[in-house]
Amino acid sequence: MRTSSTSPMKDEEPRNWVDLPSELTSLILIRLSVTDILDNARKVCSPWRRICKDPSMWRKIDMRDLANRRMFKYNAYSMRRRCRDAVDLSQGGLLEIKIDRFVNDSLLSYIADRSSNLKSFALPVCYPSITTIEELVNAIAKFPFLETLEFFDFLFILDLKAIGHACPQLKTLKINFSGYTPCDDDDAIAIAESMPELRQLQLMGNGRLTDTGLNAIRDGCPHLEHLDRRDESPGDHDRHEIVTRASDCDPYEIIIGCS
Repeated sequence: MRTSSTSPMKDEEPRNWVDLPSELTSLILIRLSVTDILDNARKVCSPWRRICKDPSMWRKIDMRDLANRRMFKYNAYSMRRRCRDAVDLSQGGLLEIKIDRFVNDSLLSYIADRSSNLKSFALPVCYPSITTIEELVNAIAKFPFLETLEFFDFLFILDLKAIGHACPQLKTLKINFSGYTPCDDDDAIAIAESMPELRQLQLMGNGRLTDTGLNAIRDGCPHLEHLDRRDESPGDHDRHEIVTRASDCDPYEIIIGCS
């Protein structure tokens, strides 16, 4: 005789995601992109909207490459608007931000005026995104606690000494010199003279850097622990030998070779 039974799965109530503890919901939502939160998640229901307005959700803002991935949906203007919204939601508590080519002088100033606690900043340095290097330095100078700075997409000669003086607590500097005059000894000396607190230094595309610059960095950055000086083109033997000679007695780790 066959007995029938009801599957427990059919008797269960559908899960109501709104009833999840707010702490768990925030851990789920924070994994979404900035645009997904602003355009979708916060419009689902009142509890989600309340969570998405919490400043703790906006300690870190990553909009790097987002414009490229969504180029058919968003233009630069709309990306800048969303970035401003995210900065406003942080209520001054923003600690880390990564932005892409949609940045301009106005957005840079907007971030600088509202994010005095910022510790990490990654951005392109290219026209028309940034009009002058002075605008960039003036904005960076408004981040007194900045510890990590990353530059890419160069179309300017960076004033690294001015940047170093503007960021007295800088501990990590990453520069991708792709499309820009390769890093040379003058850049290295500027770093050595203005960034004594550096622990991590990455100089990608450094075809003109010699042992003179490397020795200046070694002497001027006594706390340096990690130096990444990979080139973008097939590395020549001489550059590798220079790194080896300059690092014989250095306490920090050096990465060489091609990226």
